[in-house]
Amino acid sequence: MRKVYLDNTATTRLLPEVSEAMMPYLGDSFGNPSSLHDWGDAAREALEVARGQVASLIGADPDEIIFTASGTESNNLAVKGLALAQQKRGKHVVVSAIEHFSVLHSARTLRKWGFEISEVPVDRDAVVDPDDVRRALRDDTVLVSVMHANGEVGTVEPIREIAAIARERNVSFHTDAVATAGTMPLKVTELGVDALSLAGNQFYGPKGVGALWVRKGVRVMPLLDGGIQEGGRRAGTEDVPAIAGLGKAAELAGAYMAERTERLVPLRDRLLKELPNRIEHVVLTGHPQSRLPGHASFCIEFIEGESMLMLLNSRGIAVSSGSACTSRALKASHVLIAIGMSHELAQGSILLTLGIDNTDQDIDYFLEALPEAVDKLRQMSPLYAKFSKTSKGGP
Repeated sequence: MRKVYLDNTATTRLLPEVSEAMMPYLGDSFGNPSSLHDWGDAAREALEVARGQVASLIGADPDEIIFTASGTESNNLAVKGLALAQQKRGKHVVVSAIEHFSVLHSARTLRKWGFEISEVPVDRDAVVDPDDVRRALRDDTVLVSVMHANGEVGTVEPIREIAAIARERNVSFHTDAVATAGTMPLKVTELGVDALSLAGNQFYGPKGVGALWVRKGVRVMPLLDGGIQEGGRRAGTEDVPAIAGLGKAAELAGAYMAERTERLVPLRDRLLKELPNRIEHVVLTGHPQSRLPGHASFCIEFIEGESMLMLLNSRGIAVSSGSACTSRALKASHVLIAIGMSHELAQGSILLTLGIDNTDQDIDYFLEALPEAVDKLRQMSPLYAKFSKTSKGGP
């Protein structure tokens, strides 16, 4: 049976070069980077090499990079840490309605701590209107957080315009770039943001490691009490093997990004064009053009996404039905509800995210398997039976 992996937003595979970069720090170079001896020196050097590699990927200075254990931790540190550091100026934070839960739940925690939170809406294509952000700002606003692109529906947001509005009002601006860093070209100086989150497993690095970039001069309050690691901004002994892998993955992403994009976009466009022609009653989610290079997402009427995933898995095909952080929740995605989908339609979501290993033959195989799965599920659906009867003029 053919194996087709189309769930690269959940995680990508570890590249051999990345694994090789990690191995010394799982073996003889096992020292603690805070130690003042040769073993510590080797580990500390690995951290600084990786810090430079990650900084180069996003056009930053190495000493602005804070290593974390995930994109989720990076978002928590950004949202809570930036807001808490400025609470004497004000206690109002603005986020979009489609942020990852690590941002939304951080904002809700801030609300418990006395902050006020405003959620700006999105349109049907999941685009945040910069003017909505402008209208949400107040004299006591200290932070705006809007993601660079949404991992569930693929839409790339107008971050430069939103950042410019925040800058005019002297409000700190954070963007969750987990979906874009290492996948799309981005430079923090061009975006105009003050903080940016990323995660290694989105661009063929290891799971369990991420980074937060914070512009020099911007204060962030640490969330972990302990030692002075990461310039006193993130306590705890660093995961040296994972960080070395993150650095190597960042280096490779920068070197091969154009080549990867050139490979992914035609495959993505095939899915966007051909899937609706193979199956009736399919709705594209996300912006049709301004979207991630390897991302195609839809809602399919009259079926449940989880059942569809299981049938495709039995054919050796891995896809998703929303964010990996919510796919087992068996609830309609907050992102799809925010763009105006009904709960019933949102339950039929399918998310296809391509990687560097995918081929035209993979797309052929998927486009053959999906209509069969959908037809099988619709034959068991009372909603589809009722629709079919009504559409044919029955009572």
